Parts: sequence; C-alpha cells; structure tokens
Amino acid sequence: MEHGQEHITVVDENGNEQLFEVLFTFDSEEFGKSYVLYFPVGAEEDDEGEIEIQASSFTENADTDGKIAGGELRPVETDAEWDMIEEMLNTFLDEEEENEEL
Repeated sequence: MEHGQEHITVVDENGNEQLFEVLFTFDSEEFGKSYVLYFPVGAEEDDEGEIEIQASSFTENADTDGKIAGGELRPVETDAEWDMIEEMLNTFLDEEEENEEL
C-alpha cells in the first residue's frame, strides 16, 4: 500500500485476492496512523445508489533505499477512529459533489 496508489490487492482470510480501487488516503496525527478508504473494482451501486466503502489503517514499509515498498493493511480498532474516518469520508464526498456541480 502506497500513498497515491490507485488500486490495491487485498488477500482475505481464505487466501483469495481481490482488487480494490482506492477512494482516498489520509494521515491522522491524532491516532498516529495512515488510513485508506477503498471499494471493490467494478462494484455495482445498490438501490440507493451507494457502494460499500471499506476502511483500514496501514503502515508503509520502506526498503533499504528508503523507497516505499508496499505496506500492510490493518483493521480499524476503535469507535473514535471510525467516527474520524466517517467525518473524513463525508467531507470528501461533499467536496466531490461540489466539484461535480461546477
């Protein structure tokens, strides 16, 4: 997982790989973590026109040259983190809506 990456591959508990499109990433000073919001590539909207968006925290792994060499997704652990992620998502979606109206 790298900042600025457009797609990520997630391996589930059964070893199946699934390709996801990255909606956006952000860093939280409050929690000292980076977060990524993503959804399955080719996901269909539900009856309300919504797509299920997933969120994880991640740590970037640097190789010996200091370049980003992928990273590891981790589950979001606390309600406080979920509240902050939801707030960031709502802000992002509001900005997207405003940009579409221009």
